[in-house]
Amino acid sequence: MRTEREDRPLSVVIGAGGTGGHIYPGLALAEALRRADPRAVISFVGTERGLETRLIPEAGYRLHTVDMIPFDASLGLRRFMLPAALLSSGRQCREILRAQGAQVAVGMGGYPSAPVIVGARLAGLPSVIHESNAVPGRANRFAAWLTPNVALAFDRTRAHLPAGVRAETVGMPLVGAVAGLDRGALRAQARQWFGVPEGVRLVVFNGGSLGAARLTEAAVELAARWRHRSDLRLLIKTGPATLDEVRSRLADSPVAVAVPYLDRMDLAYAAADLMICRAGSATVAELASVGLPAVLVPYPHAPHDHQTHNARVLSDAGAGLLLPDHACTGDALATLIEPLLADPTRLLTMSRAADPGTHAQAADLLAAKVLRTIGQTPVPYPVVPADSHPSWLPSAWSQ
Repeated sequence: MRTEREDRPLSVVIGAGGTGGHIYPGLALAEALRRADPRAVISFVGTERGLETRLIPEAGYRLHTVDMIPFDASLGLRRFMLPAALLSSGRQCREILRAQGAQVAVGMGGYPSAPVIVGARLAGLPSVIHESNAVPGRANRFAAWLTPNVALAFDRTRAHLPAGVRAETVGMPLVGAVAGLDRGALRAQARQWFGVPEGVRLVVFNGGSLGAARLTEAAVELAARWRHRSDLRLLIKTGPATLDEVRSRLADSPVAVAVPYLDRMDLAYAAADLMICRAGSATVAELASVGLPAVLVPYPHAPHDHQTHNARVLSDAGAGLLLPDHACTGDALATLIEPLLADPTRLLTMSRAADPGTHAQAADLLAAKVLRTIGQTPVPYPVVPADSHPSWLPSAWSQ
């Protein structure tokens, strides 16, 4: 006879917000938990300020919002309000956890996730945190004192944890379409989708969740430099804020196109020969997992310069090149990548140098860790690729 506890659906609350680097791994974890228990009740906690207000409801999950201020020294005198704000938002999360009948809470890093871990501690519930960057953020440094269940995306993060904190490396949870990506198998379809002719090199500019002004400007400069070349194409993700301006500047360019988002990252990774990008942890893990050569331009104002540390995961292995933000211009990129694009053997060597690690399985590994904290035995499930195509993505280049 099954007990009431065994018949109870899994209930998990995930704290994830601010940027896509925390939200997308949280969504990948939610997918894995649903694979483990299709009846699972999963909801998220975030704030009203981040991308979670769009991304989480669009993915079909409930979002609870709490009042929280960033773990940021630039707050000035407001930083002295942080302990009181954290306790207040932690109490809000305690009530959310109780209302959801949660069995466990998970923090994916970033300041919106810290209150979930505090709330779990106040409610007497187990919790798990996942650190996605090569150098842990302030929120997870604090949260690591509140739970013994710490998971990492990269082994090198361990050296930066507080003394005495034990952690397990599971990799970076990736969404299904990227986790299961075979670049070679999807390449012909992806290049047809983007309208890239045979024999043409595709360079993708990916500036993170909201785009990156420095990368976009360099891309526009390259488009002008390469306007008469027929062997190269540029796909530039600008973010929505500057899309119209960039498209206006590219109006006469036959080699470049700008888009606001790259929701089908599997197609972008499969079609691309090279990516120019920031070094967010999710991007670095995806590049390593799929084996796409990249030039990494770390965001210079990231806390603890963690994007530079992330970038070195690839550059130290020979799978990527590291270019400082201040040096990222169209001319500098041309000098760096023109010889690279002309050398298929070097691109292949960089691709093979990438260490995929456990990123493709990380969502299921993290889900298993979550289940073990509440005494459940995890069951492995295969990754299921996504197949939807966003309506805004161009099917051909302007000629």
